Amino acid sequence: MRQRLRQRVPRLSVLLVPALVAAAAWAAWLGWDQHRDVHPDGSTTGPYEAWQVIGLVLTVLVPVYWAASRRSVEGAVLLTALGVSLGLTVAAAYDWSDDASGLYVIGAGMVMVGSLLVTAAVSALIASATRGRADRRH
Repeated sequence: MRQRLRQRVPRLSVLLVPALVAAAAWAAWLGWDQHRDVHPDGSTTGPYEAWQVIGLVLTVLVPVYWAASRRSVEGAVLLTALGVSLGLTVAAAYDWSDDASGLYVIGAGMVMVGSLLVTAAVSALIASATRGRADRRH
């Protein structure tokens, strides 16, 4: 029983830590900005600025690196990608759920797929780089 718990806690942390940090980072970087900018020609942009999205990505990279470099956790790359995708998707769906058109579901789906694919690729690169570095030390 104790052995199984010791195996599950690290796996669960590799999933949940990135999910929680991603959701909190969404709230910190994007959650407060809800207005669109109207330009003189009548076009609108926003509500997010590029610096906010860049800040979100850089913030999420920290737990992605931590989780993906856990060599002792089987499936760390997949769990990391699932965690980040889960956190960002839930945050986006909650943040955009007041959209009367209902199109927020499509946007949240795009966040889910995009974050899953990109985080899986970045996690695989991190895992590969940290394994190679660890192998050279030993």
